[in-house]
Amino acid sequence: MRQDSTAISWRRGARRAAGLALCLVLAACAGGPRLESPSHFGTPTHLSCVPYARQVSGIQLSGNAYRWWRAAKGVYPRTHEPRVGAVLVLKPHGAMDVGHLAVVTGLRGPREILVTQSNWLPHRIEHNQPVVDVSAKNDWSLVRVWYEPAHALGRTRYPAYGFILPN
Repeated sequence: MRQDSTAISWRRGARRAAGLALCLVLAACAGGPRLESPSHFGTPTHLSCVPYARQVSGIQLSGNAYRWWRAAKGVYPRTHEPRVGAVLVLKPHGAMDVGHLAVVTGLRGPREILVTQSNWLPHRIEHNQPVVDVSAKNDWSLVRVWYEPAHALGRTRYPAYGFILPN
């Protein structure tokens, strides 16, 4: 039985449109940087990760996030083992060109912690968000960070220096 070419053409067009719509929805979920995060994610803030980490941890360092690791040498203890109250220092990676700081608020196991951080989602403070060690040597040199809009760990693997401990 031969199908009408108009019906076949219409079905192909409908499939293409559905595929395009799916791609657009997935792109919106995966999202690039947003200027504002939805109000139901975290607490609104004007603070970047550096002043927020300084305020919460008591560690009195300054400069871009990635500079904290070197600045802490000889001033604050540094480690590759997470501890509550420590500051996790992420290296610059991709569009995150100044690194990132997050304060450890809980330990879930040898490869999972909870952190509180500012500006992971733009203009938001997020409390008790999971971070997972995905490094080959279990040394917290590579991590995945929770992405609340997807309610899942982000796919990106971020290189980390380690943890700075408050005195």
